[in-house]
Amino acid sequence: MTHPAEAITVDAHAHVFTKDMPLIGRPRHHIDYDFTAEDFLATLDAHGIGYGVIAAASPYGDYNDYTIASTRRSARLRGTAILEPTVDRYTLERMRDDGIVGVRFPYLGWPTPPDLTTFEWRRTLKRIADLDWHVHVHIEGEALPPVLATLAQFEIKTVVDHFGRPDPRLGVRAPGFRALIDAIERGRTWVKVSAGYRIGPTLAQACGRELLRTVGPDRLLWASDCPFVGHEREVTYQQTIDAVCEWVTNAEDRRRIFGANAWSFYFSGA
Repeated sequence: MTHPAEAITVDAHAHVFTKDMPLIGRPRHHIDYDFTAEDFLATLDAHGIGYGVIAAASPYGDYNDYTIASTRRSARLRGTAILEPTVDRYTLERMRDDGIVGVRFPYLGWPTPPDLTTFEWRRTLKRIADLDWHVHVHIEGEALPPVLATLAQFEIKTVVDHFGRPDPRLGVRAPGFRALIDAIERGRTWVKVSAGYRIGPTLAQACGRELLRTVGPDRLLWASDCPFVGHEREVTYQQTIDAVCEWVTNAEDRRRIFGANAWSFYFSGA
């Protein structure tokens, strides 16, 4: 695969699923419709987006079968998987060959995230680092600092979802958001400027401007979060683009945030 020059665009976060996929106990969402890889690719085409990244969706736990089948079929797609710490190296290598590039930690709403210092998780994190994968974290902003600190010990590339989901009462002054900025400045951490509708457009814009001011554009990844689970009738794909363009006005910054950064991160090893 060659780099398609300057016009590259990448949607760094979307979900695909079918309504008959098995759900974990007490899932955050009960999804009663299909949004297939073909639907996602058609959406990308309709908006002139070249490539996409499938984020493993928490309601399905480690049932990664459909995501893997999707990335296997299309060179335009990459994906992350949800894994148990017992996964073996051979399984990870096979996933890598099929287009999986990272592991998602969907810890949003968990009373206590798993203890990443156990042998099982340390073993798996070492394997993730050895494969040059990344850990993709979705968690409340106030719970983010200790997770970032643990991952930093393994020198693992880390991607944080949805502006880091800072405490809306504190906004850009929230300790979790400041820890995210510190992690980006230290290297090996990226953030998705995505799902502003989930934290509120005013807070999302404030966080985006603060990220540009403090760390610049190079570790920021635009993503749509389509098909906007739980908000399907409130958000359009174009709005997710326009919302970021409101605070990213420089053409070179837009080139990086809407594609070049994600191309280098997810696809350049292809």
